[in-house]
Amino acid sequence: MATLLHLDSSLFPADGSASRAVTAAFRKAWEEQHPDGTVVYRDLAATPLPHLEAAGFTAAFSAPEDLTPEQRAAFAQRLELVEELEQADAVVLGAPMYNFTIPSTVKAWLDHVIIMNRTTGDESTLKGKPLTVVTSRGGSYAPGTPRAGFDYVQNYLEAVLGTMFGMEVDFIVPELTMAPTNPAMADLIPLYEASRDKAFQEAADKAKALATRLAA
Repeated sequence: MATLLHLDSSLFPADGSASRAVTAAFRKAWEEQHPDGTVVYRDLAATPLPHLEAAGFTAAFSAPEDLTPEQRAAFAQRLELVEELEQADAVVLGAPMYNFTIPSTVKAWLDHVIIMNRTTGDESTLKGKPLTVVTSRGGSYAPGTPRAGFDYVQNYLEAVLGTMFGMEVDFIVPELTMAPTNPAMADLIPLYEASRDKAFQEAADKAKALATRLAA
């Protein structure tokens, strides 16, 4: 049976986080298709990874027999994260927009799993692996909106996950999530509700379609 790697990074619990709610809906639909399958869960906000330091970085470019004890320990954690990603058949990542970009916890995870000539390049071990990103945002940064050029989430993740890793990247984007709590956005509540409903439907549809495809 297929394995799903489920990553969350929102600072808020599920009842206060659009990205967590949608990744949970994706997981639920996946599990309905794979009741005997495996879900590996990692909460990058609750248990943040340390930032990549020199020992872990340089270890990736050194022969195993030349590593110092510090390098071995740092690289062991990187390998654990890489193998977790490699062993998954599909990935769902919750990456809300914070200050126009991804949470720092997601960046830390990426820095660990980017290993040149293993997870990157033409022979990437992640090539073709499907990954669904749920990227919620308080406003709208869709093409044609005033702040379209301020979206440094989708373009960055497409560059790393799609171009560097060669993964099959898909996005679900619940937006205008601040409308219900920001009086200045009250007129946008219907658009927020439509975006939220669309995101939940997409999560269910994409998870079921992906599970069916991988089971074929």
